[in-house]
Amino acid sequence: MSYLYAQKNMKEKHWIIREDYDIETVGNLAASLGVDKIIATLLVERGVTTFEEARRFFRPGLDQIHDPFLMKGMKQAIERINSAISRQERIMVYGDYDVDGTSAVALVYSYLKEHDHNIDFYIPDREREGYGISYQGIDYARETGVRLIIALDCGIKAVEEVAYAKQHGIDFIIGDHHLPGEEVPQAVAVLDPKQDDCPYPYKELSGCGIGFKIVEAHLEQHLGVRLCDLPEQLDARRCQRQEELKLKLLKYLDLVAVSIASDIVPIMGENRVLAYFGLRVLNTKPRAGIEAILKYGHVDRRKADTEEQPDTEKTKTGYFEKELTITDLVFLVGPRINAAGRIRSAFDSVRLMLTDDATIARRLAEDINQYNMERKELDTSATEEAKRRIDTDPAYQGRQSLVLYDPGWHRGVVGIVASRIVEAYYKPTIVFTRGSDDLITGSARSTGFFDVHEALEKCADLLEHFGGHKCAAGVSLKPENMDAFVERFEQLVRESMGQQEAVPEIEIDAEIGFSQITPKFLRILKQFAPFGPDNNVPVFVTRELVDTGNARIVGTNHLKMSAIPISERSAPYPAIAFQLGECLPRVRRERFDLCYQLEENYWRGKTEIQLNVKDIKFNY
Repeated sequence: MSYLYAQKNMKEKHWIIREDYDIETVGNLAASLGVDKIIATLLVERGVTTFEEARRFFRPGLDQIHDPFLMKGMKQAIERINSAISRQERIMVYGDYDVDGTSAVALVYSYLKEHDHNIDFYIPDREREGYGISYQGIDYARETGVRLIIALDCGIKAVEEVAYAKQHGIDFIIGDHHLPGEEVPQAVAVLDPKQDDCPYPYKELSGCGIGFKIVEAHLEQHLGVRLCDLPEQLDARRCQRQEELKLKLLKYLDLVAVSIASDIVPIMGENRVLAYFGLRVLNTKPRAGIEAILKYGHVDRRKADTEEQPDTEKTKTGYFEKELTITDLVFLVGPRINAAGRIRSAFDSVRLMLTDDATIARRLAEDINQYNMERKELDTSATEEAKRRIDTDPAYQGRQSLVLYDPGWHRGVVGIVASRIVEAYYKPTIVFTRGSDDLITGSARSTGFFDVHEALEKCADLLEHFGGHKCAAGVSLKPENMDAFVERFEQLVRESMGQQEAVPEIEIDAEIGFSQITPKFLRILKQFAPFGPDNNVPVFVTRELVDTGNARIVGTNHLKMSAIPISERSAPYPAIAFQLGECLPRVRRERFDLCYQLEENYWRGKTEIQLNVKDIKFNY
């Protein structure tokens, strides 16, 4: 990727304006679509370069998702599931304890329950069993007569565990999306698009997305029609079956959307289509459990007639109708569902997503919200202690990585603590605590500059278990290997980063003037949603602004202002800069540049466009 410039500002951040696109392609696309070049630039930056690609981008359809039988092992998986159902064998759906795993279990379990009542589900206990396939889970399956385990969001490295199950007459279907190791389990079928020899075109499905593809494949076989079949190639009866297929699949896509948002997977290609329709379900007919959880995020899906009753009690208490977005799922739904597995039992999360009883959903949501409050207290105290050590212990000074261990930290929050440390210090971080079986277990998080999973692979001889992605991974090791691991990990970070310390970057999509923010521009910009990795909310920069005189501090340290350009005729825009209150004196008296996202602000039944400021630069 090439860049126009990279300049360090007062907040120790680089502003980077993207220039990784062909100007001629942008011009051609702008002309063919009848849009301005800023919109065309945003599309090209996202890999959308032709009229047809833009049509598919702005008009997602279920016919755009890929044939599930392209996935290696899918044919064998469906045959084994059909065999289990016909023989009335007991099936167990097994999943990880996070949002992705529990939503995957809820999806596949609820579907199979319609076809076979001899079915169970299982989530490992974080404290006693740890991540992935556990021997305890397999032993539970043996005791309850299970003959087929469908593992979701885990299992790609469970070579020994799958062999153990096979010795006891239990077959496995693995449905995972994590990177495989050198050896894959000898299961009946291993469904993972990241396998080198898997021809499935899209590699970034969530674990729940893999579960959805299993359901899609089973339904397509049952109905004798595929989503990718063109209507003109079908007779009337098969067209009707295709519509039936779409309706049957739609009801599961709310869970897929929650998993996509919470697992931070790319929201382009197939994931974007799945998230688009999942959000549509959530905004029209959310399942009882999700509805109950949303109430704790102060989102009431009941329609409020705010125009006729601007002072309704609903408005006063902060409840309002708004369309749910990926961001809402990330911050309102995901953490609460995760909290059950972190603090108590992820079985409650699955039950919440399975129930259609509003009373049961409210009770479970209340319990889970309480778990989330406990989780916040635990991760806040652990984060504060971790920061204190980093700031005061000479052993951490001058290091390019941060590895911390405390046997008293709760195992369920070390991943959150690691993320907060990366935000504060911008260094690859691993936070460890005491694990099971006399091991030390932890979560690794990284910046975009460093591949933490690759580093762990180079430390494999010192580790007992590890797995994950480029920016996040889980790891466990024996206490006697800790010192050697810390030093090797630091060496790998230094070799990758060099002597230069990593600096946070803000990637800017385009430089614009306020006069370019027209109603048409905003209308098209909204159609880029759903936003997420690979399709982030566009970031703009506007230069030579001044405050209109209303700048002030709101909340704890948030800067509220109204910005207007010096060099162009334009109305001012309200702006909010979170945690940038220290900029108030300079904003009041100096010119500045703003780096921001455009967003709709809902307040007391009214909507206005405001700038969500990411950074401020004073250079005049």
